[in-house]
Amino acid sequence: MKLKTTLIFLLTVCGLLFVVSPALAEEPSPTPSDDEVNAIAANMYCPVCENIPLDVCPTAACAQWREEIRDKLSQGWSEQEIYDYFALKYGDRVLAEPPRQGFNWLAYIVPPLAFIIGAYFLYRGFKTWRRPVEELVDESPAKPTEGQDEYLSQLEKEVERRK
Repeated sequence: MKLKTTLIFLLTVCGLLFVVSPALAEEPSPTPSDDEVNAIAANMYCPVCENIPLDVCPTAACAQWREEIRDKLSQGWSEQEIYDYFALKYGDRVLAEPPRQGFNWLAYIVPPLAFIIGAYFLYRGFKTWRRPVEELVDESPAKPTEGQDEYLSQLEKEVERRK
């Protein structure tokens, strides 16, 4: 009986070692550093504060988000998967760079287009400003009226007198 109990005990221990040994051989997943978390958080905005990046925001909500990013990284999620997760959960407003789809394309098209149009108008303006102004000279002088004749004659007399 003692031999039977010892044999059952040894088989149980061997079975447990067989099951537990692969788990002991695995290395625990490394905890992502603050730099890795902040690299992702820098491309996201705080849900509470306006226009403050997630990596520098001191609110408790942002601290929770950074911990959530740390958890996702330790689980093996990629950066894009994390961005997609937060955008799906809180909307595109949390992303520093809006996704390139739909109405968001305007954010990528309008600034370069406005720059090109502005440069064109500046070029045209400078080109026009450098062109000499041609004076229009009328061949036939206008006939002065009577009031102008008196004034012109007095003006000419005054000019002659001061010379």
